[in-house]
Amino acid sequence: MPGAEAWSASGNATEHPARARVGLGLVHGFTGNPVSLRPLAEKLCELGFRLDVPRLPGHGTHVRDMQKTRYADWRQEVERTALRLRAACDHVVLLGFSMGATLVLDVASGDERGFAGVIAVNPLILDREGPIVKIAPLLEYVLPLAPAMLAGLRKDDIAKPGVSERAYDWVPTAAGNSLVRELPRVREQLSRLKCPVLVAHSKQDHSVPPANSAALLKLLPQAEELLFERSYHVVTLDYDFEILLARVAAFADAVAGTRA
Repeated sequence: MPGAEAWSASGNATEHPARARVGLGLVHGFTGNPVSLRPLAEKLCELGFRLDVPRLPGHGTHVRDMQKTRYADWRQEVERTALRLRAACDHVVLLGFSMGATLVLDVASGDERGFAGVIAVNPLILDREGPIVKIAPLLEYVLPLAPAMLAGLRKDDIAKPGVSERAYDWVPTAAGNSLVRELPRVREQLSRLKCPVLVAHSKQDHSVPPANSAALLKLLPQAEELLFERSYHVVTLDYDFEILLARVAAFADAVAGTRA
């Protein structure tokens, strides 16, 4: 879809030479695409950072394309993003939104080389609840596509009116199940995560319950916390955008040892 393409930009080495050596990888969520992160990426680029915003396989085109993909495909794309940034930068910070946060936490905790830092925005780490989840393994064989609401996802979960992240209206059930099956492993693996972590979450979230962020903060007691009072799930396009932008830049500066 126009606007949903992967996006990258080199840092501003002339005005911000230190920040230009800091790479930020921004990863979107389940059924979403880079639309949800493009404004944040562009502003961070203006501040001098190098940016890489991948489009996860099957996303941003047509939901039928996503039916052919699984969690392993998305994780591999995040790993490729990290490799590109490592080749160009001295420090790499991964930011993930929603399922993107699951992916960056997974990649960072499973990578012995380490990262400068990880930012999890409204992360998904807890097992999904409800009757649909219990029958999901069978459902994927009889209902390959399900409405997003049936899967517990609220379309354009944004407090600010007139804004859309342009996510799919339908959920490929097999692809969704592949994510759910990985969550216990990701939680167990988090004990190996040694880099600084920022958990940024909304007080009101109708797609990923705030209990996920609370659980992550409990699993990572040294993590920093940022709470959004006015935004819903897609905070990257919502009222607290400027607060998120400032904190992401400050976090990246701190973990990379740069100065604004």
